[in-house]
Amino acid sequence: MDKVEQILSEFRLKKEQLKEVMKRMMREMDRGLRVETHQESSVKMLPTYVYSTPEGSEVGDFLALDLGGTNFRVMLVKVGEDEERGWKVETKHQMYSIPEDAMTGTAEMLFDYIAECISDFLDRHHIKHRKLPLGFTFSFPVRHEDIDKGILLNWTKGFKASGAEGNNVVGLLRDAIKRRGDFEMDVVAMVNDTVATMISCYYEDRSCEVGMIVGTGCNACYMEEMRTVELVEGEEGRMCVNTEWGAFGANGELEEFRLEYDRVVDETSINPGQQLYEKLISGKYMGELVRVVLLKLVNEELLFNGEASDLLKTRGSFDTRYVSQIESDSGDRKQIYNILSTLGVLPSEMDCDIVRLACESVSTRAAHMCGAGLAAVINRMRERRSQEVLKITVGVDGSVYKLHPWEYMCGELIVLTYNPTTQHTHYGKQRGRLNQYFS
Repeated sequence: MDKVEQILSEFRLKKEQLKEVMKRMMREMDRGLRVETHQESSVKMLPTYVYSTPEGSEVGDFLALDLGGTNFRVMLVKVGEDEERGWKVETKHQMYSIPEDAMTGTAEMLFDYIAECISDFLDRHHIKHRKLPLGFTFSFPVRHEDIDKGILLNWTKGFKASGAEGNNVVGLLRDAIKRRGDFEMDVVAMVNDTVATMISCYYEDRSCEVGMIVGTGCNACYMEEMRTVELVEGEEGRMCVNTEWGAFGANGELEEFRLEYDRVVDETSINPGQQLYEKLISGKYMGELVRVVLLKLVNEELLFNGEASDLLKTRGSFDTRYVSQIESDSGDRKQIYNILSTLGVLPSEMDCDIVRLACESVSTRAAHMCGAGLAAVINRMRERRSQEVLKITVGVDGSVYKLHPWEYMCGELIVLTYNPTTQHTHYGKQRGRLNQYFS
């Protein structure tokens, strides 16, 4: 176990290292907002043309689409007035799994499939005759030219549909709906999933001005002062900025923090050299990171008697859900044993404990890195507003956030107050690891 601990200790980042990540993130955020350095910055800080949080007049029926990973979601959203809270939001939704050929084929194939899913949803709820306002949550890097016009900069998270990059995403959706011809929709807005999370959270907590996703990918948005958003004209008020921080590290900012396992996962990914910060954190890569770590321990003859199964040697065989399930094991090791058995391994009790430790090491580092990025965003907001103490709520969503046993419970909000005198960030709802990062 001493040798195991020694190998896994590389994942334990010191507070000084995390503060350095935070400072570098803040520097790239600043570069991303400036016209002269925007192109070179690894954190693009994309304007969203969302100028405000909801103000109370938003009532009626709406259709919402959510595309950001291997699943696509269609929702009917009913927003009404509530006597106590002012708003009452009800939703009905349907999940659709996106086929591999749609993800990696052509843009026309992908958006035709999306239109097919919308048509199916409208049939299920008998609303095909209605032309509803439609909002599109699209969780990829987009350069907005308006709230309903955005150019896809590049695909992430395993998508490679040709003919989409460099084109207006809303236009591609409208064209697909027109090709079907069996329903009409009024596409009024397209936003990133971080923005959608922030806005929906605002219905519950009016101090929410940050949205963060920790799921298949990892990203954040926040309300920035208009005077600093040089890519858009105007000095007054605020605009929501989509940081696209998953690409942080493209200019070498993370080199001394990336381990041999990170480099293996990156080199064998569909987009080597890209989304390096995201590859340390998100659900798309966490399971594969653990698998590579386990193979290292096997090669050192510290695990499974030095022998790995063919399945464990297969890239992508260790799902990120296994990480959550292993860490939530009750202590009798049954869950860990069952998972490893499905991977063709018959582990000892010590093997089970080592695998759990490997999972905890990878997920804890992921959460620490995510905490460093969040601290960068909040410290920037405090500085730009010239406030000594900033109380802010962060809306968080994503499969890793919701399903990992040591993170916050699904639906809870994180409330942070930064004290510049003590340089401490205090967290309102103390649960899990996220509150430990900058104490």
